[in-house]
Formats: sequence, C-alpha cells, structure tokens
Amino acid sequence: MGDPTALPDPDLIACGAVVIHEGAVLLVHRPKYDDWAYPKGKQDPGEHDTVTAVREVLEETGVEIRLGIPLPSQAYVQADGRTKIVHYWIGHVVGDPDISGYQANSEIDQVLWVPLAEAAGRLTYAMDRTLIETAVEVQEPTSPLIVLRHAKARSRKRWARNDRGRPLTPLGERQANALAPVLSAYAVTRLITSTSTRCADTVLPYAHEHVIGMKATPRLSEESADADAIAKLLRNLMKDAESTVVCTHRPVLPTIFEVLGLPPVFLQPAEMVVLHHRGTQVVATEKHPTVF
Repeated sequence: MGDPTALPDPDLIACGAVVIHEGAVLLVHRPKYDDWAYPKGKQDPGEHDTVTAVREVLEETGVEIRLGIPLPSQAYVQADGRTKIVHYWIGHVVGDPDISGYQANSEIDQVLWVPLAEAAGRLTYAMDRTLIETAVEVQEPTSPLIVLRHAKARSRKRWARNDRGRPLTPLGERQANALAPVLSAYAVTRLITSTSTRCADTVLPYAHEHVIGMKATPRLSEESADADAIAKLLRNLMKDAESTVVCTHRPVLPTIFEVLGLPPVFLQPAEMVVLHHRGTQVVATEKHPTVF
C-alpha cells in the first residue's frame, strides 16, 4: 500500500467505504477496467471527505451507510502520472442492504455482497486485499461520539448583552449549514449542546433537516462546566450505541479530552473530533477541519 504522507497535495482525492454486513462485504465491478473493488469515487469541488464517501456508496450500490472507524488511505501514482489518494472508512448499513434492484450502468455493471472469506479472491488489486484484512480486524460495530466546537461567533468585545446569547456571525452560519451533511455521514440522532446560543445554532441546520430535537445542558457551558459533571455526562452518553454530537466551547474542550483519557486536541470554530467507541472505550479517533 502506498504511503499517504508521501502525497501531501495529490492531484485527485477519492473516498469510499468497506461496507461489511452480516459476514459479507459490498463490492462493485467496473466494466471500463474489468476490476472488482470497493465503492468509491472522486470528490466534488468543496465536498467534505466524509460526504463523498457516503454519497459514492449510495450512488454506486444503492446502499445507505453511516461511517465507522477510518481505515488506512491508499496513495499512488496513476498511469497518466497524476497522484491520487483514496480515503476509506468502515461502512455500516443504516437502510436496506438489498441490492437486487440495482440498475447496471456503464460505470458499475455489477454489485455483490461477497462473503468475507471469498473477498480476497474476488478483489482485483493487492492493496484492496490488504485493506480487507485490516477491515475484518476492526469490523465490530462502534458508535460515534462527535466533539464539536461551535461555529464562528460574534466577538465578545462587540456583544454587550449576556454572553450566553451571543450569536453566530454570517461565516458561522455558513459553517453550521456546511456541517449538516458531515453529521449526516455519521447518522447522528442525538444532539447535546451547551446552553449558549452559538452552540445550539451550530447544530440547528442539522436538527431542522433531520427533524430531531436537541438538549441543552449547562454542563457544557463555559460558565458552569466542571470535570465531574462532564465525566458523568459522557459516561451516560457512551453507554448506548446512539450516534451523538456534543457541541461546546474552546475552554471546555481540554476537560472533555482529559476525562476521556485522550491527549488534548485544539479545534478551530466548527472543527470536530469523532470518537469511535464501544461502550466507554474509545477505539479510534479522527479530526475533521472546518468545512467552510
């Protein structure tokens, strides 16, 4: 497998998923290349990696997924000399896994659920055969807990009223709208925010789009946060498998990472860390930059 760090600025970026369901992996056949591979595709301009991955799986197979643990990326030089990197995640089916209604086309003419024991023999490329070995090792389902710093807010110096009511800037509003499809990639169903307007408004576009409520708690606010209260909140959130966002403030982030037993991560406005966990055990993390 290529070393993704060797391609800091690739010519092409693609994203996809190794979708495993009930002992089988989802593979596609491309007639142009006569190869068998994982569903993946090129990134649209301005599109977030996670959104590309979920969209491409749906377009190429008709299967709706949410993203799980990130897998090693593949980096290589194409025959035309252009450099390319492909980002992969474990994919978990959230809709109907049935592919019998898929309509073959010039790009993808076959879609199959292939038993894991047969996948290496079906896959065309050596690096894909290596990737399935890694995926099988981490295929046990995880749940995402997303720690999100609120989007860009108005300056404290220019806000004379109660700081809890300080709103987002126009840039922050655009960031909040751009966050919605990224949260969709993880099939978020639970939104927990601080009691400050700027946190609630960061996840409001996603809440409206998916018609789900949000819960505001002072335990995530700058004014009331403390380590014991945050630890209790996170333990309760991680007890079940629900996909969750916790939206908070920069000064609260070090406490969150500390109670989770993780090194501190600095986040810019609208940046996030996705913690993939099984119960209270964090098994993988990934950081995503501001999406706007």
